[in-house]
Amino acid sequence: MLLWLFIIFLGTAFGAGLYESRIVVPMWTSDPPASLASPDSGHRFWVFVTTGPLTLLTVVNLIVALQSQGPARAWWLTAAIVTLVERVATFGYFIPTIVRLQRTPPLPQTAVRAALARWVGLNYVRNSLTLVAWIAALKVVEIQALAPT
Repeated sequence: MLLWLFIIFLGTAFGAGLYESRIVVPMWTSDPPASLASPDSGHRFWVFVTTGPLTLLTVVNLIVALQSQGPARAWWLTAAIVTLVERVATFGYFIPTIVRLQRTPPLPQTAVRAALARWVGLNYVRNSLTLVAWIAALKVVEIQALAPT
């Protein structure tokens, strides 16, 4: 059950990350810093749907994967460790940076543009990590399904 929840939340985070990259980020980058001051750019969604639950599920799945045996163990560890790296980056860089860029009064426009460009570029890496972790977690299910009982 923990693995399935992990997969569902990874898929949700990946889909939401794609949505954010294709819809929200272009709005943010249209005319910073003014364009960053949207009233709600998904904060409630990220906090309650992915940030909290996915982080908790990552830690729990890492613990369970470390205790597991068999051919799926390496894939499960990969999924959990890659997600842990993504979670650390999210809490250590992505959240604080976007909050800082969205604050009022805004930073100077050149500083905002440079920081936002870096954030956007690194966000592609973050979304890629989520995809890799999601595929690895799905591989665990495949291996378990094909394992002789």
